[in-house]
Amino acid sequence: MSLYAIGDLHLHFQTDLKAKAQLRDRAWRNHEQKVQKYCLELIRPDDTLVLVGDHSWGRNLDECEQDLWFIAELPGRKILLRGNHDMFWDAKKTQMLNARYAGKLLFLQDNFYSYEDYALVGTKGHCFEGPFYLNRRGQIIGWDEEKAEHARKLAERELERLRVSFEAARAAGYRKYILFLHYPPTSILEEDSPFTAMAEEYGAEQVVYAHSHGESRFHDSILGEKNGIRYSLVSGDYLRWKPIKILG
Repeated sequence: MSLYAIGDLHLHFQTDLKAKAQLRDRAWRNHEQKVQKYCLELIRPDDTLVLVGDHSWGRNLDECEQDLWFIAELPGRKILLRGNHDMFWDAKKTQMLNARYAGKLLFLQDNFYSYEDYALVGTKGHCFEGPFYLNRRGQIIGWDEEKAEHARKLAERELERLRVSFEAARAAGYRKYILFLHYPPTSILEEDSPFTAMAEEYGAEQVVYAHSHGESRFHDSILGEKNGIRYSLVSGDYLRWKPIKILG
């Protein structure tokens, strides 16, 4: 039994993406078939696959139906985390989604799921992505303070939701954690953040995140070991559409 992860599938079986850059990028050509192929090769019925946000371009649940069923038909137990493009999923709708897709998909928000003796916890997260002000050499010399403050407030809300997830797992007796975020755990130029601090506070062994896709964004945040925690980027194009094994 193994635990795998991948994020940013950005499926669009029911939406028109002719104007989207995604369709013009070679890395995204036939990416759905690649995801399906690798999942069928790697993942067994008793494995768990965590999909780390941005599942669909659909603007509501009706427009996401085929995308979610594509995920549901992949092998293994599927756990979904909310991404910034997942318009079908308001945080208050998590119970409804879990009921609607019972036996097919699990939705991770203000709750947790178990994997062996680990608790899988998570939330969407948030980070500041600009606008940044550059000098003639392309170096960052400042940023929009108002937007940075707005980002900080959004991050605080997500931190509250993450603590709910951790505390629910702790109350159930778990002491080993894998933390999933959609956004990177740190903003550009940051070495630490309240998200990394919370991961260390609860002793999470790994932090798994997505959102940073496109080669220019692959190194926006922490990769590898830091303060005893392993940080992994699992955006689909970064992984070349092959889910990465987290445990097992």
